[in-house]
Amino acid sequence: MSLKPNPLEQYLEKPAQEFTKQDIIKYIEENGIKMLNFRYIGGDGKLKCLNFVISGKEHLDSILSSGERVDGSSLFQHIDAQSSDLYVVPRYRTAYLNPFAEIPTMDLLCSFFDKNGDPLESSPEYIMQKAVQVLKEKTGFDIETMGELEYYIISPKDELYLGENQHGYHESTPFAKWEHLRTEAMYAIAQAGGKIKYGHSEVGNFTDEHFLYEQNEIEFLPTTPENAADQLLIAKWILRTLAAKYNVSVTFAPKISIGKAGSGLHIHSRLMKDGKNQLIQDGHLTEAAYRMIAGYLTLAPSLTAFGNTTPTSYFRLVPNHEAPTTICWGDQNRSALVRVPLGWTTQKSMALQANPLETENAHDFSQKQTIEIRSPDGSANVYLLMAGLAVAARHGFEMEDALKITEEKYVRGNVFHDEPHNPTHALTHLPQSCHESALRLDEQRAIYEKYGVFDRFMIDGTIKMLRSYQDENLRNAVEGNNKEIMQFVRQYFHCG
Repeated sequence: MSLKPNPLEQYLEKPAQEFTKQDIIKYIEENGIKMLNFRYIGGDGKLKCLNFVISGKEHLDSILSSGERVDGSSLFQHIDAQSSDLYVVPRYRTAYLNPFAEIPTMDLLCSFFDKNGDPLESSPEYIMQKAVQVLKEKTGFDIETMGELEYYIISPKDELYLGENQHGYHESTPFAKWEHLRTEAMYAIAQAGGKIKYGHSEVGNFTDEHFLYEQNEIEFLPTTPENAADQLLIAKWILRTLAAKYNVSVTFAPKISIGKAGSGLHIHSRLMKDGKNQLIQDGHLTEAAYRMIAGYLTLAPSLTAFGNTTPTSYFRLVPNHEAPTTICWGDQNRSALVRVPLGWTTQKSMALQANPLETENAHDFSQKQTIEIRSPDGSANVYLLMAGLAVAARHGFEMEDALKITEEKYVRGNVFHDEPHNPTHALTHLPQSCHESALRLDEQRAIYEKYGVFDRFMIDGTIKMLRSYQDENLRNAVEGNNKEIMQFVRQYFHCG
């Protein structure tokens, strides 16, 4: 436990998954914690906050045991004000120390419960739990996921060591100006329980007359969908709060300028059984992998309803900007919607070749193999997106023609170029607006509602929200009108 960055895990000498109420009380008593914050996701995909001053052990025990009452109609559009009272109850395993509070404060993420004390059927977090459970029941597999969180930092222009426009991939200081903010955020996220794979500067960097726009990415390790969603929410909150501390702006918006790289939220998944990755065997993709891919491709049109939730989401999903536009998949292919990344399938010891003084030490790297979907962006409601991916994976196992679909939608080369071996004209396209995304969700809603996973009120509310943008012909209407495009960009600058 000495290498764990989470101070609660170090002090309590146990992993966060095993935290109990008494553990939380013990840490608070013995470490001078004065306040609690309850945090939970709203319908806009952002973390909300409820503050408590701890006035004694009995008060603390009561808060942790019973939670508190909140107004659901102010959090979710689909909840009626006439019956809007909900309970928020903390999940002890999510406890972390608030890295920004001047008063010693502990934060906990919460679950929603209805008036009868049952999990709220339309709660995004509970929908995700149901989706994961049903997938396990129907296939025998657990799903693990992780996100690639892309974002821009916007700061006053510094003429010293300006990086090359749109060539910021893995750039280092001094050409990358905000590496220190990224690493500070990464450490704070890890202390709050996030499992981070790595961080780096991304392709997008450019300047205008006054400002520097620098794109970064933090990528996480595969974990349960619940943990994956939790850590993305906490990471976005930490990045925004830290940026405010430095008096700069951070945005996860899918598009922030014309002709420049947008920010995505690529999600990687893998299927697990008995601790083993079921996507690959003997260096080749398994039938389970092909079925998962088929499910993702089939539900891709409606998954945008959860992963691409603002009109500017569809300003990003255009050709030639490393964002998908057609429904297809490929190996190591960043122009495809679903990508199978390089998976360490070689039998050669690369570490031994790089380090001749080492002795042979065989490792099985098959655990690293994932399947990536590249359409989502920072506007996503991450719980509903993770739930949708679990539903799509399950659907892949239930489709009789899953393997045929996977075979037919495989592409080679750049999807944006129509080549003899790559008949892109025969591929279907992702939705081009929130309006179209709502139509696709309505068409495929029965798959999501099957087995009682997605609540019909949540589906109705999502469709209503997407239609409210009235963006059916927006992309065509504003094409070439840079001023109007930027008005929309500014409107959804701090989405998700």
